[in-house]
Amino acid sequence: MAVRLRLMRMGKKKQPTYRVVAADSRSPRNGRFIEIVGTYQPRLDPSVIKIDNDRAVHWLQQGAQPSEAVEKLLKISGAWADFKGEEFVPSVPPAPKEKPVVQKPEPSSSDVQTDTSTDETEESTAQADVAEAEANEDEAEANEVEATEEPSENEVEQEVNVDDEEQP
Repeated sequence: MAVRLRLMRMGKKKQPTYRVVAADSRSPRNGRFIEIVGTYQPRLDPSVIKIDNDRAVHWLQQGAQPSEAVEKLLKISGAWADFKGEEFVPSVPPAPKEKPVVQKPEPSSSDVQTDTSTDETEESTAQADVAEAEANEDEAEANEVEATEEPSENEVEQEVNVDDEEQP
């Protein structure tokens, strides 16, 4: 009986996880297997590979042939180096991707009083932010009032005079 170490697909639709199994080479991909050797979860960031190295080496010594994908996983886990009698040098997995953090500009020294205690600095920063927001609101209200005011009597008379001059 020819034994292969291969991946057996598990999980839901579009969400695969795999078992690394020792199976007869004639059985189907998700069919009968001899032993579960490990698992592989490619959807997590970084991917999770859990392999029982002792059992994997046992099957390799018994003549089991790994598939290409399983051979790569065995190299990552160190089982392949154990089987070949080499020294295993673990590779550093890539760090998970982080979202860039947008830093807010620090207020100028004139807006915030310099103080050594962090609590007072945070309070003064919060107070400065509130004062700045109130000032912006006051300016916005003033602009709205100017836009909604009716024209003065002088402006109305000038408009009327211009209209009168145009008509001969």
